[in-house]
Amino acid sequence: MFKAIIAILVILLVLSSFRVVPQNNEGLIETLGKYSRTVKAGLVIIIPIIQKMRRVSLAMFPAEISKYSIITKDNAEITTSLTLNYLVTDSYKYFYNNTDSVKSMVELIRGHLRDIIGRMDLNEALGSTSKINTQLSEAIGDLTDIYGIRVVRVNIDELLPSAEIQKAMDKQLTADREKIAAIEKAEGEAKNIELTTKAKNDALIATAKAKAEAVKTEADAEAYRISKLQSSLAAASDGYFKNQSLDSFNKLATGPNNMIVVDKDDMTNLGSIPATAKVWNKSTENE
Repeated sequence: MFKAIIAILVILLVLSSFRVVPQNNEGLIETLGKYSRTVKAGLVIIIPIIQKMRRVSLAMFPAEISKYSIITKDNAEITTSLTLNYLVTDSYKYFYNNTDSVKSMVELIRGHLRDIIGRMDLNEALGSTSKINTQLSEAIGDLTDIYGIRVVRVNIDELLPSAEIQKAMDKQLTADREKIAAIEKAEGEAKNIELTTKAKNDALIATAKAKAEAVKTEADAEAYRISKLQSSLAAASDGYFKNQSLDSFNKLATGPNNMIVVDKDDMTNLGSIPATAKVWNKSTENE
């Protein structure tokens, strides 16, 4: 019976000397509480009771830095929060060089972020998230190596001004929008007046041009008529003008007037003018 118990204890002791380190992990072997070596993934044999193995994951971990306040260069308070991804690069430093390497890394990042934003004005900080991310990544660089950690990515999720500043910014934004709207309205009205005035001026100019064109056309027609008349008269014979004169005399004779004006060349033909006979007959009746 005693031998059986001893055998069982030996078997358990042998089995406890075997350890398995999973993939993407490392094991820290301690002998009587003191670090002795680092082992990689796979089967590891240790001395039971005397040695102990601590397992450290080398996988990437996400971390979130909760909201905290930062004062900008112009003494404005803003609240920021960020996320990051890190992984352990040296399991010995990570486990033995610091009681809490992750917390130390977070405090280091917070300090650098305060320094970066503290050198910026509020407006610059709110509009420079990408710039801050770049500067923060460059600032922490290899500093976290003392903790056996490497920060793979860091990203600022939000930068929010305090409630009082937010209200002031909202009021300013509203005022700016109203100002822009008023300017655009005034410019629109001015443009409308300009277009209306131009349309009226164009109409007046068009009307004046049309009238001028009509007057010119009428003058051209009258000039053409006079020109044709003059051409026709210049081409007419003396007989045409004598006939015209006789016709005029005949019209005067049948009218109520008794005075007739005749050309001296036609005095010899006075007797043939009906108006002469009319005058003669009236003088005879008076006698």
